[in-house]
Amino acid sequence: MRVIIQLDYRDARPIYVQIKDGVKRMIATGALAPGERLPGIRELAANLSINPNTIARAYKELEQEGYIYSVGGKGSFVSQETTAADAQKEQAMQRFDSAARELLSLGVDVEELIRRLEK
Repeated sequence: MRVIIQLDYRDARPIYVQIKDGVKRMIATGALAPGERLPGIRELAANLSINPNTIARAYKELEQEGYIYSVGGKGSFVSQETTAADAQKEQAMQRFDSAARELLSLGVDVEELIRRLEK
């Protein structure tokens, strides 16, 4: 299994948040399947050339949010429950709906929105 997380050191978000967002995105898109083992903290830290405490913080928060669970001595795994990923998708859809309503109220026509979506 290979986890691909891109870190952007120019991004204003802390590194642990970028890692969390990357794992969430991979879960939401199916790149990480329920029950799949995540890389170990030290392994991922070495691959990303960052402090293991940063990975540990990201994993801890992902576990608190229900995206992953830990098994002592075995590692961290993607949660079987899809509710966390579904909730993230629903929140994104609500933000999309809000942005679309705002754009329509500013005079952008539906065809322009559709062209934008198709890009």
